[in-house]
Amino acid sequence: MHFLVAASLFAMAAAQSAAADLSAYKRPLTVPFERVTPYSPQLATLGKMLFFDPRLSGNKNMTCASCHNPSFGFETPVKTPIGAANTALARQAPTVLNVAWVSPFFWDGRAQNLEEQAAGPITAAAEMNGKLETAVAEMQNIPDYKAWFGEVFPDKGITRETILTAIATYERTVVSNWSPFDRWVDGDENAVSDSAKRGFEVFTGSAGCSACHSGWNFTDNKFHDIGLPDEDMGRFKIDPSSPNNQHAFKTPGLRNTLYRGPYMHDGSLKSMDEVIAHYESGGVGRPSQDAAMMPFLLTDQERDDLIAFLGTLTAEKQDIPLPTLPN
Repeated sequence: MHFLVAASLFAMAAAQSAAADLSAYKRPLTVPFERVTPYSPQLATLGKMLFFDPRLSGNKNMTCASCHNPSFGFETPVKTPIGAANTALARQAPTVLNVAWVSPFFWDGRAQNLEEQAAGPITAAAEMNGKLETAVAEMQNIPDYKAWFGEVFPDKGITRETILTAIATYERTVVSNWSPFDRWVDGDENAVSDSAKRGFEVFTGSAGCSACHSGWNFTDNKFHDIGLPDEDMGRFKIDPSSPNNQHAFKTPGLRNTLYRGPYMHDGSLKSMDEVIAHYESGGVGRPSQDAAMMPFLLTDQERDDLIAFLGTLTAEKQDIPLPTLPN
């Protein structure tokens, strides 16, 4: 009798512990628009038009979506994107998914807000090679844009600032849809497989992934050197105050991650199997490498379970219809 009571209490404690672990990953129900330009459907719609409009690029042949493609988790399916000069960029395009909960921006954190971030790729010669002053002048001659900006920004109209504000507002609305994992967090035990549940235990346990990939968006919004063998100094170029910033890059969120390969800031790992193998290796072992990067070994079953879990973070449906652009 005492054994049964003890076993029952142990099972209850384990269930409560699992529930507590899952509660840390419960997704928010609203997009945070505090301390930024307030949301309106008209403003977000205008920003979506601009996000997909090639007229912001120097040669009128690239859009924000050229590197942040909705079909590939708002990234690109190649090692690194091809920019305006028809050459590969040095880094992969970070996803736009769930950026309302992200700060700062870019792999090295050089932009403090989305408005500043939006200006970077548009005006960078190697990326879109556009000039916002030119875009402003050209849009003044597009009646539909002039009407849209007049409605949304009646006191300002079309300016560099209002273009970037509109794009940033749209980007804040790009949120990954509910996934099987979210339904599991909400209490549906049948939402994910037993393999995925075991994978979650590996993710939060022996593999140590949750040390950096935390919260509902699976990122701590911090910078880490994870021991990739490259010469890119990452965060250190922006903030040389700590030697640990050498080779350190922003932790990416993991929502819809199976759509988003190749992986890492340099696109050097083609598959999730390669990603797991890298973490198991412990990295190259340089002085700046994060202390959490320690070698470990998973069984084949644990690797399969971990990938099964990561698959549950992918939304079951993510429709992003293209906008009709003003003429």
